[in-house]
Amino acid sequence: MNLHERYLNGETKAVYDDINKLGSNAFDDFHRKEVEKVMKETFERVSFNLNIIYKELISIGYLFKTDFKFNFEKPLHSPLDNTELLIERLELAVKDFGFIPLSLKYFYQIVGGVNFVWDFETNDEFMWEMADPIQVSSLDSIVEEVTTDYWKEDIQQYVDDEDFGCAFLDLSADDLHKDNVSGGQPYAMEITREPSVDSRFMNEPNETTFINYLRICFENCGFPGITRSDIKNDYQAFFDKVKPQLKKI
Repeated sequence: MNLHERYLNGETKAVYDDINKLGSNAFDDFHRKEVEKVMKETFERVSFNLNIIYKELISIGYLFKTDFKFNFEKPLHSPLDNTELLIERLELAVKDFGFIPLSLKYFYQIVGGVNFVWDFETNDEFMWEMADPIQVSSLDSIVEEVTTDYWKEDIQQYVDDEDFGCAFLDLSADDLHKDNVSGGQPYAMEITREPSVDSRFMNEPNETTFINYLRICFENCGFPGITRSDIKNDYQAFFDKVKPQLKKI
């Protein structure tokens, strides 16, 4: 079986392990078509899963922000009408530092954006504490950030820093900020020096890649911090209803 057939057959993590082993060969004529078919299927499943979780959260009275001024505030939004143009602008803005991984481009092309953060401005009594709800900022807000006058200068400092050594895109608040507590660095996607299928999702507790971060999110029904042993969140009924409906990525 080829990569796509294996993925459909349930070898979701193993297929990505093999894709990662391909390195730059994932972009050659022999492999690229199969890799892209796998990624299309993956992010269609991501979109499906997020919609399942969102509908169940609505049904149990989870408090989302409803007074939107910007796309990044919305719990879910479909790909923007000008997604391809925005991706071109994003790639142009970061070209001095490297490349946008395929995984992030497919997220914006197929999923759009997600923000399952509790609306603490309306009610600071969280349904679940330190649950670290999934959040991936909207494409238009990312492009707006990287096209400011100061972004390249700021990012260059991180590239030159021994502890970072790379450029990145801020995609999500950290778990503390999501609970309206002063926290640390935003979760960020590494901009890779060479074309890549996926890359590090930086500053996030699991120290993993973007796709594996999404996988962890769905293992925890959209809230990768909800099962923390030091916090007693009452999540089992939610998990029992939602988890069987989610597709493996």
